Amino acid sequence: MPQVASLPGNPASAVPAWAGTVCPGYGPLRPYNPAARTCTAAAAAPRTAAGRARKVVADIDAAFDACGITNGATLSFHHHLRNGDAVMNAVMAVASQRGLRDLTIAASSIFPIHAPLVPLIRAGVIGGIWTDYVHGPVADEIIAGGLKRPVIMQTHGGRARALASLQLQVDAAFIAAPCADHAGNLTGALGPSACGPLGYPAVDASYARHVVAVTDTLVTALPRAPEISAHQVDIVVPVAKLGDPAGIVSGATAVTRNAASSRFGPDVAIVLRASGLLREGFSFQTGSGSVSLAVVDEVGAALRAMRERGGFISGGVTAAHVELARAGLFKRLIDVQCFDLEAVASFRDHDFHSWMNAAEYASPIHPAAIVNQLDAVILGATEIDLDFNVNVTTSSDGKLIGGAGGHSDTAAGAKLTIIVTRLTAGGYAKVVDRVSCITTPGQDVDVLITDAGIAVNPARPDLAAALRDAGVPTLPIKGLNCIAAARAERRAAPRRQAPAVAIVEFRDGSVIDTV
Repeated sequence: MPQVASLPGNPASAVPAWAGTVCPGYGPLRPYNPAARTCTAAAAAPRTAAGRARKVVADIDAAFDACGITNGATLSFHHHLRNGDAVMNAVMAVASQRGLRDLTIAASSIFPIHAPLVPLIRAGVIGGIWTDYVHGPVADEIIAGGLKRPVIMQTHGGRARALASLQLQVDAAFIAAPCADHAGNLTGALGPSACGPLGYPAVDASYARHVVAVTDTLVTALPRAPEISAHQVDIVVPVAKLGDPAGIVSGATAVTRNAASSRFGPDVAIVLRASGLLREGFSFQTGSGSVSLAVVDEVGAALRAMRERGGFISGGVTAAHVELARAGLFKRLIDVQCFDLEAVASFRDHDFHSWMNAAEYASPIHPAAIVNQLDAVILGATEIDLDFNVNVTTSSDGKLIGGAGGHSDTAAGAKLTIIVTRLTAGGYAKVVDRVSCITTPGQDVDVLITDAGIAVNPARPDLAAALRDAGVPTLPIKGLNCIAAARAERRAAPRRQAPAVAIVEFRDGSVIDTV
């Protein structure tokens, strides 16, 4: 493990000791600079698949031969099947059987179902990982120091930027395709493993050296427009099953209505109304989880009462979002990934439900990214500190439990970023002096809503005044911090001082923290 020190504190406060350190397989570490958040990387020209008389091959092993995959290669995978995905495990099993070593996995997310990767890490088959989110046994192995190189934690937009600018160069992208035709056109809308749009792998299909579609539904010709077209796909591999589509609804996206979460919905609606953003054409995105569903319900009720119609809802879409569009309260759903099977059916059936790729969604080098068109985003937090920095990467007991995903992309782009969280969870305070890991910088967070009150970032005096004028009481975040500390039954684990096991990037490619 290269000696990359943990950050001594908030990287905004000083140049960290590790600045400029060269990390094997990554390059020199460039610290996050809150005063200079410009991304000047240029996108490379999208690749086009070489013409092949026959793209369909017998199995994954044959795809390895066709792509010339050797030791040290970088293979990419995607999370549209979430905890139901079986493709990454199957591909890496073939890599192990072939005796390959020191491979890098560039996976948009890694879930508990990917536990079979752990022995491959220990055996040296996998030497490096780039990902936007990791949870489960692989995360535990990373924290234990089992990976040869620190994992690179990116945002969804940052990953798209890295692919387009060739910072992240993929030798072979393996795409789980719920439906494919013999020419290589792919869609996630059809087939027994239908998952919704293929928004994340669509970027890899544009830039990877080789693109392999793995499908359990092979047809002569797609009956609808593909998300990934044949001219980007080199190889098609038919398999018996891609995985379990029920696993799309997993972890943070297993959304349920409950009383504990519903209490936040009215407060969010009050803040939105006071901000002046909740009006005709309003656009928003929510994170995943039960709080988000409560917020969606309240936004719909508020628009109905105002007799206004929203513009679009973006991001991962759920049944709750679909209900608003079907009721005519929003004109469009713009989807990069579906979060439940009701949303999958909507993407298949409704004209108001369109898709976007991850670059169009959130890349900082895309000229018209959807995140920059958001009026508001409502997000969660594992921890939030006195500077409004948010952590959704690690837990208070020191575990690696997630990652940025689109959290910091949407927070940076939206006009209003609202963090919604309880003051404590699992006995730990969630409003803390300093977060264990910075995922989203405080300068991108406008307001915190908790079960004990609302705090506004001092950088937004206009919002504080609007809430005051609307009669909405607020507290300083230090007050919420004190209440959380008094309620907490456990103390958070001390920050790791050992060499870093993960490098946490901001969306522009700078390093905002380490784990």
